[in-house]
Amino acid sequence: MPDWNEMAQNMSVPEPELGPRIIAVANQKGGVGKTTTAINLATALAAVTKKVLLIDLDPQGNASTGLGIDRFSRDLDTYRMIIEGTPLSEVVQHSNVPGLDIVPAGMDLSGAELELVDMDSREHRLKQAIGDGAQKYDYVLIDCPPALGLLTLNALIASQAVLVPLQCEFFALEGLSHLMKTIERVRKVFNPILEIQGIVLTMFDRRNKLSEQVSNDVREYFGDKVYNTVIPRNVRVSEAPSHGLPVLMYDMQCAGSQAYLHLAGEVLRREGHTQV
Repeated sequence: MPDWNEMAQNMSVPEPELGPRIIAVANQKGGVGKTTTAINLATALAAVTKKVLLIDLDPQGNASTGLGIDRFSRDLDTYRMIIEGTPLSEVVQHSNVPGLDIVPAGMDLSGAELELVDMDSREHRLKQAIGDGAQKYDYVLIDCPPALGLLTLNALIASQAVLVPLQCEFFALEGLSHLMKTIERVRKVFNPILEIQGIVLTMFDRRNKLSEQVSNDVREYFGDKVYNTVIPRNVRVSEAPSHGLPVLMYDMQCAGSQAYLHLAGEVLRREGHTQV
């Protein structure tokens, strides 16, 4: 078990805000480290005594698996909450990480996109489901599916900010531009307070000139919206989910864990200047 006190001493933590801060972790492209970022950022925030809720909104359920939630223990899940109206308090489960709870994703969530089409307030179902039930949390992170469909739209409407994991690859900027346009449309039509919390570069390989080029291009275009922290390619990060653990609990000393701790520190410092 990692030493949470040691983690906390290495991070600057601002005074807590009133009410939960809801952040969607989103990118319509799969394989960019979105779920890994959601899991480990949530873990790092919990390590500095923040009360955190992770909502697994991806039908693949990888965030649930990565936190050790057995597939046979997901009868009460995000599908039940969004589609059937089950209260948040009934679908929340404790994870193995102290201070981190999760609403898991089960198999039924794969059909939610189709069912939402004919439902009243289909874009606001998640926001309504979270409601006042999340007041005991400091942060609510939403792991979005790798698509810009109704589930992701629900997450963007329910959130105050978006954190975008971006893989250091050739088509990164093209996909990011599409996501930014979607966020801007959501801001104009549904959620005027929605903002970009930040863009985090993932799967960064310093030996690869392409990683450096993508990093430079993204920073030139988006400026200080890009976090200083980059998440490196790291074997331990890849191994951790197969053990049902965040990498911070699997190997706190590895390069991936240290990067996510630094990322959490940056998120908290930015949040210290954010008005909800």
